[in-house]
Amino acid sequence: MENGNGNGNVEMPGKGLTKIQTNGSGKKGNEVCHDDSSLPVKAQTIDELHSLQKKKSAPTTPITELYEQAIKYEKGSFITSNGALATLSGAKTGRAPRDKRVVKDETTEDELWWGKGSPNIEMDEHTFMVNRERAVDYLNSLEKVFVNDQFLNWDPQNKIKVRIVSARAYHSLFMHNMCIRPTPEELEDFGTPDFTIYNAGKFPCNRYTHYMTSSTSIDLNLARREMVILGTQYAGEMKKGLFSVMHYLMPKRQILSLHSGCNMGKDGDVALFFGLSGTGKTTLSTDHNRYLIGDDEHCWSDNGVSNIEGGCYAKCIDLSREKEPDIWNAIKFGTVLENVVFDEHTREVDYTDKSVTENTRAAYPIEFIPNAKIPCVGPHPKNVILLACDAFGVLPPVSKLNLPQTMYHFISGYTALVAGTVDGIKEPTATFSACFGAAFIMMHPTKYAAMLAEKMQKYGATGWLVNTGWAGGRYGVGSRIKLQYTRKIIDAIHSGTLLNANYKKTEVFGLEIPSEIEGVPSEILDPINAWPDKDAYKETLLKLAGLFKNNFEVFTNYQIGKDNKLTEEIVSAGPIF
Repeated sequence: MENGNGNGNVEMPGKGLTKIQTNGSGKKGNEVCHDDSSLPVKAQTIDELHSLQKKKSAPTTPITELYEQAIKYEKGSFITSNGALATLSGAKTGRAPRDKRVVKDETTEDELWWGKGSPNIEMDEHTFMVNRERAVDYLNSLEKVFVNDQFLNWDPQNKIKVRIVSARAYHSLFMHNMCIRPTPEELEDFGTPDFTIYNAGKFPCNRYTHYMTSSTSIDLNLARREMVILGTQYAGEMKKGLFSVMHYLMPKRQILSLHSGCNMGKDGDVALFFGLSGTGKTTLSTDHNRYLIGDDEHCWSDNGVSNIEGGCYAKCIDLSREKEPDIWNAIKFGTVLENVVFDEHTREVDYTDKSVTENTRAAYPIEFIPNAKIPCVGPHPKNVILLACDAFGVLPPVSKLNLPQTMYHFISGYTALVAGTVDGIKEPTATFSACFGAAFIMMHPTKYAAMLAEKMQKYGATGWLVNTGWAGGRYGVGSRIKLQYTRKIIDAIHSGTLLNANYKKTEVFGLEIPSEIEGVPSEILDPINAWPDKDAYKETLLKLAGLFKNNFEVFTNYQIGKDNKLTEEIVSAGPIF
């Protein structure tokens, strides 16, 4: 196997890999088992074999070679007019959370969150090994596989070494962009990885294997520090699979792993942005007056905040140069474009075309963003901003949260879907995702929430709930809060002026709302004032409060500490009615 700088490719001779020399028993003291096509390799172990085959890598990654491999061997791969590599992920154009499995053993049985509401679906060690064998056998049958040796977490004291073995050049380039790229010296001393992914891509699992529900399986074995992917070519499975791993490894070191955006002002003030799809997390965390630490995955340790990744994975649907100039300009040579549609002759990408999927994506190194802070680390966050697109129109545009409220709304992870977000939904629909990333957390949400509150208290951070949704009525009646107003709110949070405002408490949710913010109409700051029909407001407010309460019931049975006071404190910070 050759290891390149994150992207070594491995060529296997047509007649099969040369056999390892063995100390066999028999008449001859040193029996050699090999094929007749070539001389035996002088290696006693697999590790020795790998070291013999290791390639001295050039300082720069062979991106050009990955382009060539993808275009030559992977159907649907083309160079677009802007120089990016357009690829197709096959039948799967998104993650398959129902096909994700985690090995349940003596350790993980106690440490992980299982049961109702949990993303962790169990499998046993034996089934994992069956799938692992299947993936490795498939990878070994190929003439060429790709090996990436890279890092996760920009915090030098807490970085994780990962090895990704994959069947496609597209997957290798994707992970080259998304993980942290080692220097030639770091690669030389890389040693044994902390975690390994075997990505067999399109090769399916056996549907009749125990615990399998389809021909796709994404399997995590935390004891073996391995992940196996079968039956899906969607590259996001690797990125988010490693994020799940970080949600396990980091809290064990008392480091909080977070599904958030993060930026930093010129004076070193750091803000974390949490929000589900459609809340404006990417738009609001991308600010030309501030440095981007990262767009999606972070760690908060005693050293401060650090990006887990080395790249960005941006949505491309309806992308335009005017709305998102940084993302637009980052799509160039070296960027992977997933499942986009382009002109047959000019290779111009049509970002409005959803004929393959609405989930079109671009993966590029973070240094392609001009105001990215490299290395991607910063001091302790000053503000923790929870974003919600409230289509019911009853949450204030901004409210200051105390620590129990921050934990409550962090665990809830609320936003609302409206028509256009998902086909066929006409009425506002509440959606909740624990810790704003329920699909990736490994432990119980209250563990992450308690860690968040502890760090906020220790380092003096303030929690905020910002509604980027509707005011003056629910979706279809009221109007969307203007982006310029939300930006003024975020600016006031960053500058610290919002801390000095006068506040009053709302009914039911008990949220602290400011009486005025420069550049924002005062009448929208208290939602009841913006609603012409006060009775309809109260009815809708109680409806949303009931949805919050029902959602939270799954978390109330989890005890934190011996006396359970913290759980009670979090529950009491929710709506009271």
